Amino acid sequence: MDLPGGMPPAGRDLRGYGRHPPDPRWPDGARLALSFVVNVEEGAELSLASGDARNESVHEIREEVTGQPDPCMETHYAYGARAGLWRILDGFAEHRMRATFSACGRAVAHSPHLAQAPHAAGHEISAHGWRWESHANMPESTERAVIARTVAAIRDATGERPVGWHTRSAPSMNTRRLLLEEGGFLYDSDVYDDDLPRMHTDPSRPTTAGGHVILPYGFDVNDMRFSPGGGFVQAEDFSRYAIGAVDWLLREGKTAPKMLSIGLHLRIIGRPGRMPGLAALLAHVAKTPGIWVAPRRDIAAHWRNRAQDLP
Repeated sequence: MDLPGGMPPAGRDLRGYGRHPPDPRWPDGARLALSFVVNVEEGAELSLASGDARNESVHEIREEVTGQPDPCMETHYAYGARAGLWRILDGFAEHRMRATFSACGRAVAHSPHLAQAPHAAGHEISAHGWRWESHANMPESTERAVIARTVAAIRDATGERPVGWHTRSAPSMNTRRLLLEEGGFLYDSDVYDDDLPRMHTDPSRPTTAGGHVILPYGFDVNDMRFSPGGGFVQAEDFSRYAIGAVDWLLREGKTAPKMLSIGLHLRIIGRPGRMPGLAALLAHVAKTPGIWVAPRRDIAAHWRNRAQDLP
């Protein structure tokens, strides 16, 4: 009998590297490449006051104000730019670790210090869209302009163009192709399906010189879970979960080194009641051997250089 629906597309890879993933040979024999991603979205959230069609509904509470600007939502986001940024920078500086600050173009264009301060401290500034929004069903011409405008905003603020991209939630069906056509991106992070990077291999799509790297991201080891219903309440909830992920992958890394992304947000982890969770994680990582903490551009560059020896 006929059943509703069909089979997943033939090109959807649910096998990946399989039982025996490749050895990335991380620098200095590290068993784990650890990527801290600090999302910079303050000023890029949807807001009637900024000319958007609606207000953002995701912040410390879940509520959307309609018909007028929402000062409650806007000031929740502003906290990250005014206070959280500096705490997070101090935390990384204490342990001499570098992160990737994944920045929305409109946030940087309005408040250049959001990119300038991390850049001056040696962190990577990557691209996180113009506004903090999904690109699903975005018209191709609009998305092409969004990518160009985001690149320009970060370049204007820091003097250096971004080489990495991450879309909020779902990209469009065109996003990666447009990034490749733009020509200046080393990697994107629009996948959530593995513990190792991979190379873009679709022969129907263009590629950049040397190849385009796909770096997986994740929503589980992520301070977004402090949001209502997300599961984290105390600072220790975050640090225990994150340290558990680090230690497990280090254990696997004895024979199969891996990569882990840890997502942070200025307005979330930057609150004083949550910062002890980040501090505990950074201290654990600092004292634990076998971990390579690096910006995503460095991880992507290493993977691309190793690509000729990897499946």
